[in-house]
Amino acid sequence: MSRPSHRGSSRSVRRGVALAAVFTGVLVAGAATGSWPEAADGADPAVLASGTGPGGGGEEQPRPGEEIDDARRLVSRSGDRWSAAYTAEEYERLRSGLEGEYVGTGIAVLRTADGRIEVNEVHADSPAERAGIEPGDEIRAIDGVPLAGGPVTDVVSRLRGSDQPERAGPGSTVELGLARDGRRWELSVERARLTLRNVVVAERGDAVTHIVLRSFTRGSAELLREAVAEVPDGHGIVLDLRGNAGGLLGEAADAAAVFLDGGLVATYDVHGEERALHAPPGGDTDTPLVVLVDGGTMSSAEMFTGALQDRNRAVTVGQRTFGKGTVQMPSEQPDGSVAELTVGHYVTPSGRTVDQDGIVPDLVVSPGADPLAEAGTVLDGLSGNA
Repeated sequence: MSRPSHRGSSRSVRRGVALAAVFTGVLVAGAATGSWPEAADGADPAVLASGTGPGGGGEEQPRPGEEIDDARRLVSRSGDRWSAAYTAEEYERLRSGLEGEYVGTGIAVLRTADGRIEVNEVHADSPAERAGIEPGDEIRAIDGVPLAGGPVTDVVSRLRGSDQPERAGPGSTVELGLARDGRRWELSVERARLTLRNVVVAERGDAVTHIVLRSFTRGSAELLREAVAEVPDGHGIVLDLRGNAGGLLGEAADAAAVFLDGGLVATYDVHGEERALHAPPGGDTDTPLVVLVDGGTMSSAEMFTGALQDRNRAVTVGQRTFGKGTVQMPSEQPDGSVAELTVGHYVTPSGRTVDQDGIVPDLVVSPGADPLAEAGTVLDGLSGNA
């Protein structure tokens, strides 16, 4: 394994939901109310760009009774804040995730303003749907353990079984304590291998097509291209990247090419050697486009946003993005574990880096305002309907 990736992770996230990586959740700025899915967004032997937060070199210490592997030993010595270590099994799940598959129940969850964990979405034809779980249901306990505070990522990890991989996998079950309209009940839900739905399209009644792009797993760019091709004449597009934590860098570049007629998408370096990503000619440069972002828009999603912003192809609306622009390279260790260490950075077409500062939208949405409504208003202006 010697090709670069963009990732960030911490031990607690990495061994849990980072193996699922977060793609609809709002990280950092939006973590309190963001929606976090069980779906996987892993690593690919090709260039990858996803992020889950700084790992902080030296955090790779074993749990009680747990042996440290070669990757964790290397990461703990690196001092690299974006480093990550995986067992062979964890990395395989990560890789499978970028193929568009994950093991879970089909639930996306969010934390409400009052601290409850609610079901935000139930994926079609999933074990959760067949078990009768509905959006708005409160999850009160998992495997008999009440949910009392703690990060949403831990909830997702427990739902997927990432915290106990030896007991998870397709066919395993998770016991949920649920509540709805004053009723409380216990339910056993099976985990299954599911397919990600990374591109979701909804037509609004105001000549707006709302496309949610959740992560850049394999095939996402083609799904986006197909969705754009189906946009009705006269419609503009709000492309929603809120909570998109990244994915494959090549997929992000290909997705940007959907809206560009050739030219530079980004450059990145590997140990000082500069490489470039270009869009082929022939993209849609006419449809009015607004890109909606927030604090959960990370890494390759930031590269995508920066490319369209720098190329004056889209107006960006929302909140400042996360700020993850480093390149990591996975390296298989003698014992089969995998370490990812930073080898460089990526840069937008105008020469911007996004590390720490992120991308500031062209229109920053005020707290309490509806970002989607604001995006629609901007789109009206771009379409000449204002």
